[in-house]
Amino acid sequence: MSKDNMVALTNPAKNVIEDQLTLFIRESAQQMLKTAIEVEAQEFVAQYKGRYLPSGQQQVVRNGYLPERTVQTGIGDIAVQLPRIRDRGTGEEPITFVSNLVPKYMRRTITIDVMLPLLYLKGISTGDFADVLKPMLGDSAKQISPKVISQLKANWLEDYKTWVKRCLNHKSYAYWWVDGIYLSARLEDAKSCVLVIVGADGAGKKELIALIDGFRESKESWKELLLDLKQRGLTQGARLAVGDGALGFWSAVSEVYPETQHQRCWVHKTANVMDKLPQSQQSKAKSFLHNIYLAETKADATKAFDHFISHYQLKYPKATECLLKDKNELLAFYAFPAEHWIHLRTSNPIESTFATVRHRTKKSNGCFSRETILASVFKLCQEAEKRWKYLNGKNRIAQVINFVKFIDGIAEDEIQKQEDKNDDQVAA
Repeated sequence: MSKDNMVALTNPAKNVIEDQLTLFIRESAQQMLKTAIEVEAQEFVAQYKGRYLPSGQQQVVRNGYLPERTVQTGIGDIAVQLPRIRDRGTGEEPITFVSNLVPKYMRRTITIDVMLPLLYLKGISTGDFADVLKPMLGDSAKQISPKVISQLKANWLEDYKTWVKRCLNHKSYAYWWVDGIYLSARLEDAKSCVLVIVGADGAGKKELIALIDGFRESKESWKELLLDLKQRGLTQGARLAVGDGALGFWSAVSEVYPETQHQRCWVHKTANVMDKLPQSQQSKAKSFLHNIYLAETKADATKAFDHFISHYQLKYPKATECLLKDKNELLAFYAFPAEHWIHLRTSNPIESTFATVRHRTKKSNGCFSRETILASVFKLCQEAEKRWKYLNGKNRIAQVINFVKFIDGIAEDEIQKQEDKNDDQVAA
């Protein structure tokens, strides 16, 4: 081959091409940040406008700028220079300015901090982090050294250890979503998985309640988790728990929190039923299942349920048996507010969160310590938790927690009031 026909290929790991749009976005972000910080500083000084020294001078004043530093962001480094604000007073606790936008010692955005545990869970070694992040961060990726990663992991672990021992006194939950998660990053014990509980509190806000490792989702592992919650002050369980029927959780919760009702996840159940049907029948079968859990009343759902059984029982008994064995638990949501049904039919809060860490996939070849994996997952869950939305019908949560009875999604007392109203109208 002639050398004249050879074309030199650039190495993207060494040469990061920055287009004009990216540069424009970065410069614009830097200017907006500068303006916002200036506003912060002006408002801070204005708070102390009425404070003066005995000499008549104003106590809190602007005094130039601190040395410039950079903050790593998803679009590369952004230069930041914070205003220096001076307290001329002689008090024991001097007035200091701390930016809410760029807190003290901040070196990278939260976005980068989320990426780091995710990359770790994906099996990226600490020595390769800089190369992986260079196309996004440019030369600033060099600051992500193995030492930095090790310190971050240590911080995650300390945060997790504190969180897992927190007091749960005075906490109450209307609902729990539960699951056992097998991660792509393999734990020390190949039979281990991560047991997760997400709850909806009295305000309708979803939060992470528990995250520990267990032994193949066994009853014993779940019972140990639930007893720990109880010992830390959670005296009552949720009114309803939602999860996959294969979990050892159901036997455990019946012993530890017998007041908690059971709701099977329709996504898991649909997948299980489809596995027992030929491909040619699956589309029609899914439509039949939709008719069950989307019915407006439990009576209508029961009719649709029976229709599915009668249609498939003779030819596909395994599919119907799979559905029948959890009939009551599949329809439990009808005894709760209709506004909440969309949240109660599936364990989606957990499924969507753990999609980023390859939920139930083949384990990687690497073997990681139990504590480090749990701490990394905990970090990701904390960030995901910030984006979780409140439940629909927040005003109904207190009713659920206080054991108000619902029939087909409507509170029993409201049904009675409507019946009394109808009777009055007829009498008139």
